[in-house]
Amino acid sequence: MTASSEIGNSSIYLVGFMASGKSTVGPALAARLCMEFIDLDRVIEMKMGCTIAQLIEREGEGSFRQIETEALGEVSQCTAAVIAPGGGAITREENVKLMAASGRRIWLDAPFELCWRRIEQDRNQRPLAPDEPTARSRYEQRLPLYKQSDIQIIIGESQSPHEIVASIIDQLSRQD
Repeated sequence: MTASSEIGNSSIYLVGFMASGKSTVGPALAARLCMEFIDLDRVIEMKMGCTIAQLIEREGEGSFRQIETEALGEVSQCTAAVIAPGGGAITREENVKLMAASGRRIWLDAPFELCWRRIEQDRNQRPLAPDEPTARSRYEQRLPLYKQSDIQIIIGESQSPHEIVASIIDQLSRQD
């Protein structure tokens, strides 16, 4: 069985908290599966002509989430791809249904402490995590939603993207 035959014609949605590694692991997984990689935040930025941070500042989180749902609806209609929605996409039931109808959700389960260290290094790009208590609260609120994913991949501090991809491929092959 080849890596790409393990998923058929469905998409793979990499879900997880901000800075869990979706945008890093996604391209490596897509390359391994000979699929396109779609970073939903980049799609939104191109469509809106501004960064996600600027969009949230200008329109608010509620408007951003609606735009995110529209973009997810569009990309979910595409041919099979590896798609990285934003960390909060799973907070809308509509998004969960879109993902379930067109693919599998793979949860990149990185511990909060690891995500927070990465967020601190990149804080200007994370308007929904202005401080640790806010970020931790969002993480804890989303945890039960992430746990509903089809596959859980534990992310360790020292794992490379290629090691994570190998774990994902292994889990996909076990499900088929």
